[in-house]
Amino acid sequence: MTEIDLAVIGLGYVGMPLAKEAVNAGLRVVGLDVDPAKVDALNAGQSYIDDLTDADLEHMLANGFSATLDETVLARSNTIVICVPTPLDEDHRPDLSAVEGATKAVARNLSKGTLVVLESTTWPGTTDEVARPLLESSGLVAGEDFYLAFSPERIDPGNPKFGLRNTPKVVGGYTAICRDRATAFYGQFIEQVVPVSGTREAEMAKLLENTYRHVNIALVNEMAIFCDELGIDLWESIEAAATKPFGFQKFLPGPGVGGHCIPVDPSYLSYTVRKLGYPFRFVELAQEINERMPSYVVARVQRLLNRHKKPVNGARVVMLGVTYKPDIADERETPALPVARALLELGADLSFADPYVKEWAVDGTAVPREEDLAEAVINADVTLLMQQHAAFDLDMVQAQARLVLDTRGVLTEGERVERL
Repeated sequence: MTEIDLAVIGLGYVGMPLAKEAVNAGLRVVGLDVDPAKVDALNAGQSYIDDLTDADLEHMLANGFSATLDETVLARSNTIVICVPTPLDEDHRPDLSAVEGATKAVARNLSKGTLVVLESTTWPGTTDEVARPLLESSGLVAGEDFYLAFSPERIDPGNPKFGLRNTPKVVGGYTAICRDRATAFYGQFIEQVVPVSGTREAEMAKLLENTYRHVNIALVNEMAIFCDELGIDLWESIEAAATKPFGFQKFLPGPGVGGHCIPVDPSYLSYTVRKLGYPFRFVELAQEINERMPSYVVARVQRLLNRHKKPVNGARVVMLGVTYKPDIADERETPALPVARALLELGADLSFADPYVKEWAVDGTAVPREEDLAEAVINADVTLLMQQHAAFDLDMVQAQARLVLDTRGVLTEGERVERL
């Protein structure tokens, strides 16, 4: 039977860039997923990932990559990397069902000498307390019969400068030998590998990175609210502060936080701290502030319309950009969704424009898509700029829109344009 260098479980925004770089390094790679549509699309050369073009996928397929639903391929794999989703449940608690399902599949097919790495973001202790016992149910012992490590994903979809290869890779092993084995594996196709003493340190590193961003974004979001009342241009103040060459990092306010990392990851840390018997107050306060922002955006739309003697009920509102970040199609945890939901509840006649999203719905209700940006902006009572896609003609929006609420601080304020 053919030996496989790497099996990637979970063929999404994390798993596919990993598979691509491994293939480019000459490794024999197979992808495993539970979604037949994804497997069929990949094997047909059709990418659904922003950072993976059809040409990239064609190169991968030509060099031996394939996607499968058959978990028995794991038994022939030297290294298995788990890259499955780790969402939150309705109570903001970690949902590890996908991790547990993937780990059980590995245990059923685990061979002696295999390296197993978890990349899915989770609470500190998951690799040791959840994954290891499931894997050891195979009868093999971690650190002796197989190697176990955690290496947090650091994928930033759409980032033109930093990808998997040139972003340092943190690696923590269950034992020193596990760490060394994982470090050597990633070193084949990643420029810098950063080993740490254990899996918990690696798990905490990822949560620290995103909690840092979460808290600082909450800071400027709260400042945006009171600076508006004080008549202060916070955007100008931020740019002024950013001229300091040390001791300051620029964070910008916005309509809320999106993607998997910032809205989700800090809750894993809060969950861990609460198990100790007390709250992680910084994270929970930041969560409260950032989750308030969509409601604040809607209140600002109401205020803007009121100043021009228009109610929200019946007003034509066009939302520009419904993805969570610019120039990609990723809608995960996008703040556009709660904003749109609230506007619809208030009776707004809502539509959207986004070059990356062809169809969009709010709670099952389809929102009309505007094909002609200029016509949409001219006809709308208010234009709500949610995401500054490069494809948008912002000069036209500035000049032609009747009223604009700019949540990204990219337009010039005036009689018809307000910034968040």
